[in-house]
Amino acid sequence: METRRAFVRDLEHEHQVALFAWAKRAQRTMPELRWLHSTLNGMPARSARSANRQAAAGNRKGVPDVFLDVARGGYHGLRIELKRPGPHSTSREQREWIAGYNARGYKAAVCVGWDAARELIVEYLGGGK
Repeated sequence: METRRAFVRDLEHEHQVALFAWAKRAQRTMPELRWLHSTLNGMPARSARSANRQAAAGNRKGVPDVFLDVARGGYHGLRIELKRPGPHSTSREQREWIAGYNARGYKAAVCVGWDAARELIVEYLGGGK
């Protein structure tokens, strides 16, 4: 099962890498993309000690993967939980964080695949709700 889980994470990682590669190119026309960044929540801890160190430093289960700290359309910023295409699910903690962000003036959503995340970011930067 661990091999399958690592493969799923790798697919999500590849989508996140593709999203950030697009954002780097698109900064010429959308300079706000400079403020796009990620948590490393999708990256597995290398050891129990590493996981404990990350938690002690503030890493929290369920926090979305991608942040865009630019206010638009009445929102404080954008939060994206990026999922790979195909079978996937969100954890209870992820659903709680997304609901919490939405309740506190952020736009937060789950996007399946980097292209869906790109579309949401472009819409968001255009002021779309």
